[in-house]
Amino acid sequence: MKHENEKLLNMVKAGVFAAMTALLTATLHIPVGNGYIHCGDAVIFLAAAMLPLPYAVGASAVGGMLADVLSGYPVYALPTFIIKGLLAAAFALIGGKGLLDKRRIPALIVCAVISVIGYWITAVILYGGWKAQFLGTVPGNCIQAAGSSIVYAVAAAALHRLRRSDPNIPA
Repeated sequence: MKHENEKLLNMVKAGVFAAMTALLTATLHIPVGNGYIHCGDAVIFLAAAMLPLPYAVGASAVGGMLADVLSGYPVYALPTFIIKGLLAAAFALIGGKGLLDKRRIPALIVCAVISVIGYWITAVILYGGWKAQFLGTVPGNCIQAAGSSIVYAVAAAALHRLRRSDPNIPA
């Protein structure tokens, strides 16, 4: 019974993270070039730090995909599903155990590379012109990655402090 309750709780948490990813990506974004800058990746990193791997990957992939559909970029839905799932997997596998583990920094860098290259390749496939797409997507996606990393660090520090002050807050 305990295992079933834990599985259900993880599914509920994954659903909440997917919804937060979709909403923070689709509603709080700044359009640039072929896409937009948003805080949704920070939620993906939180999900990857707080959920078991398959739940984090599912929540991140679905949440990111839904954000593209809600924001009027449905052509990006499938690539985003793949890219955001890869972000969650990389962050969870490289980033260590705690919210503020030192390995989170290289994990954020790897995730930035995955995202920048993933969306550059997507733009080349959709629109052609690898040089033009490099100039059109890479700078904005680098800013996106840096901003999401900062938002994650702030949120992770706040959650870490909150957990230390109240032992009743679940991990």
